[in-house]
Amino acid sequence: MKPVVPFILTFSALASTAAIADVNYHIDLTSPAHHLAKVDVAFPHTDSDTLVVNLPVWRTGKYQVLPLGDAVRTFTATDASGKVLPWTRTASGEWTVALSKPTSVNVSYQLYANKLGQRVNHIDASHAFLDASGTFVYSPEFRDEAINVSLKVPSDWNSYSGMDSGGKAHSFTADNYDILVDSPIETGISMHREFEADGRKYELVVWGEGNYDIEQMVTDLAKLSGQAEVIWDDYPFERYVYMVHATSGARGATEHLNSTIIQRPRFSYRDRKDYLGFIKTASHEFIHTWNVKAYRPEGLVPYNYQDEEITELLWIAEGSTSYFQSQLLLRAGVMTPKEFFEDLAKRVAQNLQTPGREVQSIASASANQWASSGGDYAVNHSTNIYSEGYLTSLALDFSLIEETELKASYRDVHRKLYNEHRLPAGFSIADVKAILADVSGTSYESWWQKFVNSPVSIDFDAMLAQAGLEMTYGKDSKAEPFTGVTLKSGSLVLSHVLRNGPAWNAGIVLADEIVAINGLKVTAAGFESRIKDFKAGDTIKVTLFSNDRLKDVELTLGEQPSGKLAITSVNKPSRSQKAFFKAWLGVDWPFDKEGQFKPVK
Repeated sequence: MKPVVPFILTFSALASTAAIADVNYHIDLTSPAHHLAKVDVAFPHTDSDTLVVNLPVWRTGKYQVLPLGDAVRTFTATDASGKVLPWTRTASGEWTVALSKPTSVNVSYQLYANKLGQRVNHIDASHAFLDASGTFVYSPEFRDEAINVSLKVPSDWNSYSGMDSGGKAHSFTADNYDILVDSPIETGISMHREFEADGRKYELVVWGEGNYDIEQMVTDLAKLSGQAEVIWDDYPFERYVYMVHATSGARGATEHLNSTIIQRPRFSYRDRKDYLGFIKTASHEFIHTWNVKAYRPEGLVPYNYQDEEITELLWIAEGSTSYFQSQLLLRAGVMTPKEFFEDLAKRVAQNLQTPGREVQSIASASANQWASSGGDYAVNHSTNIYSEGYLTSLALDFSLIEETELKASYRDVHRKLYNEHRLPAGFSIADVKAILADVSGTSYESWWQKFVNSPVSIDFDAMLAQAGLEMTYGKDSKAEPFTGVTLKSGSLVLSHVLRNGPAWNAGIVLADEIVAINGLKVTAAGFESRIKDFKAGDTIKVTLFSNDRLKDVELTLGEQPSGKLAITSVNKPSRSQKAFFKAWLGVDWPFDKEGQFKPVK
């Protein structure tokens, strides 16, 4: 990989230390037991007659408006002489301070930090996680000024961040607020490791006890971190920090400029399936360091922390990141080919069982992300920017490999996005189409209309056959009866009713509660087994409560294959199919002559 090529922009110059910080933040974390802290902010001299102070209403990586300002109490403002200044709450994340004369302004407030699951902030007796979007206010007037953050913490705490510490404990600096808001701080009692990969320095910080093996995590993160050259020519960072929370339930992850925060239940690391969930998440967030943090859709440039930012390209930002995450792990030898194709098969099966793919395009889903709330309606009428974005990226990759006769792939598109559309500029739909035409030598207008602007319909059988692969439910698969409903955990209340499925067509609706089948009581634990007593095509009488009224419904059972969808080798794959496979994934053909996965060395 080439040496890092620095890119200059007012809000993304990492780890640059100002001689004198113009905006000073101090947070007192010495009484953390009740999730409380005191924050003081010193803004520089201003000649304005008001100073607008904001706390973001959303955080980067989560495209949803959040009530972050509700965590602020006892807000006060004083001038350079300590005189109290009047202020007005002018929006959920805004305070307007009145100034009678030019002065510097000091702002203080109490912060309640208990949004661990949102990865916004969390303070307790063992640590504090501080994402600036939910922790530190800013003034638009001084957004581009250099900042300094100092923390007052218990004596046995250590503090880490992607920001530069300048060699001082519990202190960090950055060129501006945009770097602060994208460089969370983890301080407290934690485990810490340092390692290197491809000439870059990395840190792993783990807060919380659990069944993880931190040395194994370091080994695999090092392997992953060395795979970036597969897609990009250089790095947008010199140092990167993996932050991990082993918690009692919170899960998820968020990408940042040169760090990430990953949260998983504390006992979800030992089993291979659980550990793969962790390392795939780490890969996803690592890829985001380029795709989103170094280049992103123009609708998200620059970040507007007080308003929604709409773009039809979120599927590239998120879905394409999901698409590449397992590929890097496969190339690194962290994930086996068998595990890779189990993951792909699961994604294809989910797509085939999501009626919303027939209704909403991936472009529409991207633009609608800020209003997306999930649930039954989403399954039946929506497309997901992560899951369907992954499969749209897969289809685009196969198309490019075919069009260029194995000479180029979707990786080349992201390499060009990074090289040609790095921040502070964002990329547009026209930019992506131009890159596709440049990489492939042909127009992708019709492809874009079919796969991006329209509800996507992928012929998985034909597509996978190009790489010598096929989908199967196994030789012992047989037709099973199918209702098209999902029950809430531990109950007979319906949490999903698939659009145009057997139950849907029978008039059964969301939140109905099943009582009996053919006049006999049924239990939540025995429902699936009871359905298997019948055959596809049979008509059964379902007794249920619908809006508290008891009624009977005639339901004709549909059909679905038994077993789990798998992706495996076609019979006698050709040399050209194997070559396509290698161009796609960059690894050798993993199947033996019987179509079984070869043992991993």
